[in-house]
Amino acid sequence: MKYEILGKTVPVVEVSLNKGETMFTQSGGMTWQTEGIKMKTNARGGVMKSLGRMFTGESIFMTSYTAEQEGAKIAFATTVPGDIMPINMANMPDGIILQKNAFLCAEDDISLSVKFTKKISAALFGGEGIILQEAKGNGMLFLEIDGDPIEKELASGEVLKVDTGNVVGFEPTVSYEIETVKGIGNIFLGGEGLFLTKLVGPGKVIIQSQNFMDFAGKINSLIPAGK
Repeated sequence: MKYEILGKTVPVVEVSLNKGETMFTQSGGMTWQTEGIKMKTNARGGVMKSLGRMFTGESIFMTSYTAEQEGAKIAFATTVPGDIMPINMANMPDGIILQKNAFLCAEDDISLSVKFTKKISAALFGGEGIILQEAKGNGMLFLEIDGDPIEKELASGEVLKVDTGNVVGFEPTVSYEIETVKGIGNIFLGGEGLFLTKLVGPGKVIIQSQNFMDFAGKINSLIPAGK
């Protein structure tokens, strides 16, 4: 398969498929397609995996698109202004851990499963939920980014503290927990909330420059009551 990322504000990834190749996305993720593509929607990976996806914020059902002729094209778009990050999973043999809503689409060789956080603090206070996603395989994976993507390579023991909701994903070698913001003044006046995500290397971390839920909350706060 070949792909091209089009657009800037709300980009799409347009994929050109060879006959027999398949892409999958969550239900409703497709934007356009040419002739010669067969669509199939099901509970990819079985019922239990599908129920797990529901808790991560993804749809229960996944839709697969298989090319029935050479050069058939299909496109998948982001849902909010931001970027699309392509990842060749052959370069990540141990996979990648993703926050909910980060997955956009992938080749059929990629498996997507539920990943429970091992830290009780993250489970109770993470803001992004106790359930993450784990992607593995040897194909292309495309992530949806709010704003712009920033990649960090953490050394062993190196710590990075990130505002809740700005973590996109990280390698399994990176540990993940939630740290409480210290100081009453910081909690009530700092504007950053009660908790920060603490990531400890070694490994790669992907951050997004915008948390769309925070942005939506700010817009909502400006709407007059009763409107």
